[in-house]
Amino acid sequence: MKDESRRRSRRMWQAGLILSCLMTQALGAAQTPLRWEGKAAQSVPVSRSGFIDRSSAKNALPLGSNFNVAQFEAMAQQLVASQRVPGMAMAIVHNGRVLSARGYGVTDTRAPLPVDGHTVFRLASLSKAFAGTLTGLMVNDGTLRWDTRLTQYQPGFRLADPAAAQMITVADLLSHRVGLRHNAYDRDLEANVDYATLTQKLAYAPMECAPGTCYGYQNIAFSLIGDVIQTASGMPYGQAVQNRIFRPLGMTDASVGLEGILASPNWARPHVRTRGGWLSLTPKPSYYHVAPAAGVNASANDMAKWLLAHTGHRPDVLSAPLLATLHQPLVSTPTELRGSSWRRERLNAASYALGWRVYDYSGNNLVFHGGAVQGYRGVVAMLPDRDLGIAILWNSESSVPTGLLPTMLDRAIGLNDRPWLDIEFDEPTLFAENTKPANTGQTATRDDAGTTSTKTSAAPN
Repeated sequence: MKDESRRRSRRMWQAGLILSCLMTQALGAAQTPLRWEGKAAQSVPVSRSGFIDRSSAKNALPLGSNFNVAQFEAMAQQLVASQRVPGMAMAIVHNGRVLSARGYGVTDTRAPLPVDGHTVFRLASLSKAFAGTLTGLMVNDGTLRWDTRLTQYQPGFRLADPAAAQMITVADLLSHRVGLRHNAYDRDLEANVDYATLTQKLAYAPMECAPGTCYGYQNIAFSLIGDVIQTASGMPYGQAVQNRIFRPLGMTDASVGLEGILASPNWARPHVRTRGGWLSLTPKPSYYHVAPAAGVNASANDMAKWLLAHTGHRPDVLSAPLLATLHQPLVSTPTELRGSSWRRERLNAASYALGWRVYDYSGNNLVFHGGAVQGYRGVVAMLPDRDLGIAILWNSESSVPTGLLPTMLDRAIGLNDRPWLDIEFDEPTLFAENTKPANTGQTATRDDAGTTSTKTSAAPN
């Protein structure tokens, strides 16, 4: 019986490989036709080409009447004032305008300086969207294709099944469809094993499916895209990100790698909780070894510009067809429907795209990613139907600020408030004042790149 089961599994595995091979051959010289499919995208305006038409942003659905930026800023301020987190930064963009890009709390509990809109945080897995975007830019200019094979640029790459290694494409890397089990060798990565050794160890990792046929979240395998980019472009991955993304978008605080954050004149230290309160640490180098998966550093001001680009308001850098390709769901990720309470209650479907997650959030298309490494957390989310983008970063391992995101999303789409934040607020009318427009009550200044940011206030000691 066991032998028959093994033979059946092997036949299914071989069938998957054959199907993947036939699909790749059928594509021939054409670029992989990545289509926006599924229920989550039905309400998104689409052009004849099948891509999201960002030029129709003026027709975006309105935000809910109780979406109030001043209140969200007050919530963030209260989180640091009550010492639930040492410091945090938040950016909100809507209809091509920056409604808020500011900091709260302190960069370091040992030597407290205020977090402001230019304070740099470690992005952890929010970095994956930068890798996908950079790859998309190289596909646009003809340097790469979505169906480019990994072994074309890394001929020595091996998996437990030699035939499988030959099948992996650029799109497979960016959508976690390599065929490996989730988080292969991440424990070794955390133990600071070098990247070259880790990629060689993938040859011994158990496989779950043929490449391109199932989802398995990766950090090491995902970062092979950096090797492809470096070989194809002739420049180091970090330099390519700087040249193709940071500089064109005016992300002047952003960097890649441990050296980048340490060289920043204004950066938030990571913190862990101890009996005596928050303790600041030196950033761990381990996940910086996989820069495409977890190597980017950025400020609230940078994230506002990143959100503007990904909501379609920088077509000179990121075109509407490219954005539609990057944001389309490619593989189902049903495990995302579990976990945090807001996922269990609000998500109806979950998928992975190219460096982004795509959710059905109570019937609304949500483009999302979260990130976490020692001492840092962050979330980024966009509601395309409402032309809204949100980024929240903080310098501790607390999960409390995560509740800000569903609070904001619920108000954006007009759902009744749920107590996603487990915190008492000093302002007794915080949840009652629902009449102010989204950009009311802010004192704004313009930075040298023309982005609006509000004044910063620090948490009391």
